[in-house]
Amino acid sequence: MTDKIPVSVFIIAKDEADRIGHTIRSVVDWVDEVYVIDSGSEDDTMKLSRELGAHAVFNEWPGYGPQKNYGESLCRNDWLLNLDADEEVTPELRQQMEALFAGETEPPLKAYGVTRKLMHFIEETGTYGMTDYPIRLYHKDHAGFKSSTVHDSVAAKTPEGEKSEILPGVLRHRCFRSYKHMVDKINFYSTMQAEDMFRKGRKPKTLRIVTEPFTTFLKAYFIRRYIARGVTGFLESVIYAFARTLRLAKARALFIEAERERKG
Repeated sequence: MTDKIPVSVFIIAKDEADRIGHTIRSVVDWVDEVYVIDSGSEDDTMKLSRELGAHAVFNEWPGYGPQKNYGESLCRNDWLLNLDADEEVTPELRQQMEALFAGETEPPLKAYGVTRKLMHFIEETGTYGMTDYPIRLYHKDHAGFKSSTVHDSVAAKTPEGEKSEILPGVLRHRCFRSYKHMVDKINFYSTMQAEDMFRKGRKPKTLRIVTEPFTTFLKAYFIRRYIARGVTGFLESVIYAFARTLRLAKARALFIEAERERKG
């Protein structure tokens, strides 16, 4: 297949010059257009994006959902593919997406999930960890990103948009550069999660706080099968439990502080 498919790709980014090349190169040759929405990089993210054939624009950071809504607004095609700057479309996933647009027909559904697999930074390329299935390819009249500043997920706009299918081709996810980056990212995101819980009045209960480290460790280690990854799986199960507990600790602190201010 030589013609590009009528799909617009949009990518939100900040300081991703070391990783965004994988993302852009994996799509730029076979989709109609690629947009990178930069929220203030201090590295060469925008310069590199343009050199690789993407449109790079600046938009001050408004939160995850609003930034992706802005990306949607830039795209000229009805069909959108959202990628994060640490993700990469594999050849198999590309072929499956191209097949959806083969000939003159439109894809039979209005939304498609992808098989996203985490690539562990301390192991060889092609070794995958956690798998999830987010909706990423969709018709903008029938689905789109929610406006939540914390959670960036696609929601249906019409009954047709509620029906989706998972494409089996892999979307590689280079989520963390190092353990330091992992902890920094956890600290940043857990603060947003805690603030979101506070705004919604979701005060963590004592039982939840006490059990969270243990239940989330067991979820990662056994249900997500990190046990099969040896020491790496054990360490990342511990870090996952820490991340989930940290957001509760921060939320609890916000409620305590608010109560003290109320009492004067």
